[in-house]
Parts: sequence; C-alpha cells; structure tokens
Amino acid sequence: MLIVPGRIGTSSPELGIPVSFAESAAAEAVAMCRDRKRTVALVSATTHPDVVATIRTYCYGAGAEMRMVPEKDGRTDLDALKEALTEDVCCFYVQQPNFYGNFEEAAALGEAVHEGGAKYIMGCNPMALAIMKTPAACGADIAVGEGQPLGMPLAYGGPYLGFMAATSAMTRKLPGRIVGETKDADGNRAYVLTLQAREQHIRREKASSNVCSNQALCALTAAVYMSTMGPDGLKQAAGQSMSKAHYFAGLLADIPGVTVQNQGEWFHEFVSDLPVPAEVVLDALAEKDILGGLPVKGGVLWCVTEMVSKAQLDKAAAIIREVCAVCS
Repeated sequence: MLIVPGRIGTSSPELGIPVSFAESAAAEAVAMCRDRKRTVALVSATTHPDVVATIRTYCYGAGAEMRMVPEKDGRTDLDALKEALTEDVCCFYVQQPNFYGNFEEAAALGEAVHEGGAKYIMGCNPMALAIMKTPAACGADIAVGEGQPLGMPLAYGGPYLGFMAATSAMTRKLPGRIVGETKDADGNRAYVLTLQAREQHIRREKASSNVCSNQALCALTAAVYMSTMGPDGLKQAAGQSMSKAHYFAGLLADIPGVTVQNQGEWFHEFVSDLPVPAEVVLDALAEKDILGGLPVKGGVLWCVTEMVSKAQLDKAAAIIREVCAVCS
C-alpha cells in the first residue's frame, strides 16, 4: 500500500471546503492511466463531489478530459458506461460504496471497463473493505481511498490519509516514492528509495506527479490501528457501522413522511427525504450537540459509524420525529 499525501490548502471549487487526501489519490490514479492515445477519464456520477472536482482540476491542468457516467437508481448505469467506453478513454473511476452509501456492481463494471480497453479504478472505504469483495476480486487495476477511519479522529478538518494500491503491472507508474529495507557494505540495516520516478528529480516537466510531502505519522497511526484491531476487529467495526446505520434508517422510516431512498445493498450511509426543510431538522439536532446529515438532492445523506451508541441513535430519531410533527 502506498500512502499518498494530499494537497495542503487545496479546496473543492464546487463545495468550497478543504479537499482530503483521498481526492488527491483518486486524481493521481487517473493520471497513472493516461497515455498518448487515451486521455479521457470516465467518472461515475455516484462519486463524491469533492473527488469529481479534484479529478476535473487535475485533468484540466494536464490538458485531458473528464466525462461523467450517469447514475440509475443510486448506482452507476452499466449500459451508459458501456456506451461511454470509446477508444480515447483511459480509465473509469467508481466509488465503492458510492456517495449515497450503495454498493455498486463493481465486478460487472470492471469487466465492462476492461472489455473497452481501459483501466479500472476503485475508490474504497477502508472500513467497508473488511466485509466487501476486495478491489482485486472486482478486477480493479488501482484502488484508492481515505484512511481517516483507521484510528484518526478528526480535529478542525484533519488529519486525513490517502492510500493507493496497484497491480504489479501498474507499479512503475505509482506516484511518490517507496522506501525499501536492505543492507549496506558492512552488513548494517539500511533504507533506500526502492521505487521512484526519476522525472520527479531531473525531468519535472514530464512527470505525471510531483507528490513529495510526508504523511509518515498518519501512516504509522493507521498501521498501529490495523495491527491492533486485526481482521476480526475490523470486521466487527464494519459490521457495527452497517447494522447501526440500518437500525437508524428503520427508525427514520417509521416517521410519517420520511422515506429511505436507498435500494438494494448499502453500507453505513443512506439518503432519506423529509417532510420539512432539511435545515430545520439539522438545526434542531445541532442544538442537542448532534451532527446531522448532509443536505443532498432528494433529501439528507446520513452516516452512522461504530462509534455511535443505540441510545444516541434513539435520541436523534426522537428529535427528528418531534420536529417533523411540529412543522408538518
């Protein structure tokens, strides 16, 4: 796994908020896939808006093009993807689970992408990876994501930690540097730059990436967290996130006028509509020190993790029920 640093101080032109390191990792992955004949990147419409904005910015700077693949019922439209896979397409990016929390048909998407001669990039939630099919099993050439859930509590917008993994065929195109352990002439332990792009040093104008900042502390934190939790612990955390999210969705669905929009399988995020303006509900939750969801098209995007208790979910649902009853 390669740790990919973010662009400190960059922001999403669409949302006006800081871009986390996962967005940089996604954009760097797209850059890895471009060549002279294939310069168009396809991105699913179910992708987080920040990721879309960052990939678009990188493509603009490189003189490349980004095209969106429409969604259908909260997931990537497979038929539309097949039509979009023209000879100038270098890659397709999809988020798993996607922005709405839904699990995509990742294996079918990957098969279609490879049939079109393009590379397949999956943006993954590391917690969901504990219970879902791996990117490799879905045919992904590159897997990227945000490592913040791996033991790093947020404080004033950070810290974030982007990660990237690639098949052996894509190794030479990885951005940044990989440090390996060896021995010197006297047999002592030594560390060397095992893999690095020389263009970053002597031919910078031809480099596909100039990532060079250090995220070693965050990488160490994530490594300690995963080592402590182990496979079983990560599965339990993922299972709790998923079960608590579905429990909360059930509570909201019992409120008159509230409908959960997600169809099929989903992880720990979901969208629900509300019979009252979303701001009214979110303000009421904030007054009780509860961080509500994100207003999106069709309602509010909610997220529940393993850190939330049943009592807290019951309290939040009760507040939402009361607000909906008073304002309806």
